[in-house]
Amino acid sequence: MHALLVTLLVIVCIALIACVLLQSGKSAGLSGAISGGAEQLFGKQKARGLDLVLHRATIVLAIIFFALTLLIAYFE
Repeated sequence: MHALLVTLLVIVCIALIACVLLQSGKSAGLSGAISGGAEQLFGKQKARGLDLVLHRATIVLAIIFFALTLLIAYFE
């Protein structure tokens, strides 16, 4: 059981890293950090296409990651 959970955790970790690295940056540099916050607050732009899929996949993989980590800690 423990080996299966650890194997699943490694697979989820690799997938989570890939999803995060494939996402495009929201802003560039310090000027983007200042104006990017205002743009998110007032612009309400929604992600579309591949960015939306990667965003949702990242959330799902993060939840699975935490659940697997807790299960491994419980069964150890």
